[in-house]
Amino acid sequence: MELFKDKSEKYTLEVNTYLKDYLPKKEASPQVLHEAMHYAVMNGGKRIRPLLTYASAEALDIDPLLLTPAAAAIELLHCFSLVHDDLPAMDDDDLRRGKLSLHKAFNEGIAILAADAMQSLAFHVLANDASLNQKDDIRASLSSLIAEASGTSGMTGGQALDIEAEGKTIDLKDLEHIYHLKTGKLLRACIMAPVFYSNINQDQISALETFITDIGLAFQIQDDIIEAEGNTEQIGKPSRSDEDKDKATFPKIIGLDASKRRVLDLFNQSNDAISVFGEKSEGLRYLAKIITERTS
Repeated sequence: MELFKDKSEKYTLEVNTYLKDYLPKKEASPQVLHEAMHYAVMNGGKRIRPLLTYASAEALDIDPLLLTPAAAAIELLHCFSLVHDDLPAMDDDDLRRGKLSLHKAFNEGIAILAADAMQSLAFHVLANDASLNQKDDIRASLSSLIAEASGTSGMTGGQALDIEAEGKTIDLKDLEHIYHLKTGKLLRACIMAPVFYSNINQDQISALETFITDIGLAFQIQDDIIEAEGNTEQIGKPSRSDEDKDKATFPKIIGLDASKRRVLDLFNQSNDAISVFGEKSEGLRYLAKIITERTS
């Protein structure tokens, strides 16, 4: 069996090529806006979300490449959220992945408009991809799943709660809820998108839900740990910015060592959950390890 690690480069190239093809040409008017969109999307991101989508398809024994439109749409929404995160009104970060944030490389107005355009493009992809022709039920289900994941009951809602919590004392339950919306819901869309292509049973659905709930929380806690321990050069963005903004984080509430133990516990739980898929879950296990052990 070919390991997911060995296929990940092919999958990354697949989604990168797709994204580049769907992005407006940089030379087309409005040129600066289109250049900004390319800068934000084609910037060397790890493509964890598309890879999770492909790995979930493998677990369900579905052709992973059928999921490229969904994977690309989710990645566009992720890139849109990063541009907004970095804005002065949000986290006010000057760096992203070791490069100037979009509003610093261009300007704040163009950054806002580029993010808006990426959000629109995500749903344009789902509405127009030819592979979904004659599959209106799947097209509608994917659009609904991804819209919910990015709206007020998902990523956008989590960001709003995160802003409200700055400078306040909140408990671990409230912080987990913020992380579930802010990060977990879009990751859930990656894992659940392939479900619409398969006759999946309830045990398998429950296994995927448990897996991504645990890994989604672990993802954000690991971000907190990286933020607390890393340096700007290592993590590609300003270090300790959460501390400077007096944000609630896991290390701040329960300490660094306890946060690391929690990530390990969540990793183990996530692996237990997907045992129902046997060897086909190898890709999900590989990505869970990448997510929980990353240092940037």
